[in-house]
Amino acid sequence: MDAVITYVNGLDPVWQAEYDKFVGVPREEKRFRDWGTLKYLLRGIATCMPFIENVFLVVSSESQVPEWADRANLKTVLHKDIIPADLLPVFNSCTIEMFLHRIPGLANEFIYFNDDMFPLAPCESTDFFVDGRGAMGFSLSLFAGNMYKKQCKVSSDMARKALGLGRSPFFVRPQHICSPMLRDACEEAYAALEKEILATASRTRTPENPNQYLYLDYMYYGGKAIRRRISNKHLSQAVYSGEQIAAYIMHPSSSMACINDVTMPDDKFEAMHGAITAAFEARFPEKSRFEL
Repeated sequence: MDAVITYVNGLDPVWQAEYDKFVGVPREEKRFRDWGTLKYLLRGIATCMPFIENVFLVVSSESQVPEWADRANLKTVLHKDIIPADLLPVFNSCTIEMFLHRIPGLANEFIYFNDDMFPLAPCESTDFFVDGRGAMGFSLSLFAGNMYKKQCKVSSDMARKALGLGRSPFFVRPQHICSPMLRDACEEAYAALEKEILATASRTRTPENPNQYLYLDYMYYGGKAIRRRISNKHLSQAVYSGEQIAAYIMHPSSSMACINDVTMPDDKFEAMHGAITAAFEARFPEKSRFEL
């Protein structure tokens, strides 16, 4: 079983220059801000998920790879290695997620992480896969009000189409945490929907984009996923203070946590960043095999 992490460092001047050249609108800071916590995600995987064999870090260019990364153990995948050239450069995670199954050497069972998702307590492989099927929470929704939910509905509708199922007024929404995926199921879905996926792929986000849930929904509707929640706590920085998040990192009641960034003034960011980083350093003080 492998892990895949998509990562962006919005402070990288090479990345900033490309964004400014090809997008031409102000960058959304909270979407691209680097909290410096990637190493703690990797330490969490090493400590809490010893069944993970390879970890692949998906980045736009070599300038995005942290200088502390041990490239012998943290396998770097550049966007150009998996994404069609005519879609590059891309700054849209939804588009990037359509092509993760193309990573060379990726195991059939893999867990996909955004870089704000962290293992905090010991996990078992069966927390994510049971008898060859992915395991995570799925809920049904009816109204798709904001962009995220519209993308969820697009993903659900496309997955049903790939399987020859009729349209439904409801759409499936997987829980917001790391995603257990099957490479062969992703390949099947992509093959069935390639024209639609390429037609909706875009450099920045739009409501018409499918996201990673396309593949999870395909697994769910096709009987390759079971409905069982992953132990997780969602910690939005709009709701929880830095001290509260730090306390949870030190004494978690769930195996996983998603620490969701929000727009905030610089002084709040500095305080939040300091508290969270200190807690992670105390929780996982030892370097992992992914660090020099």
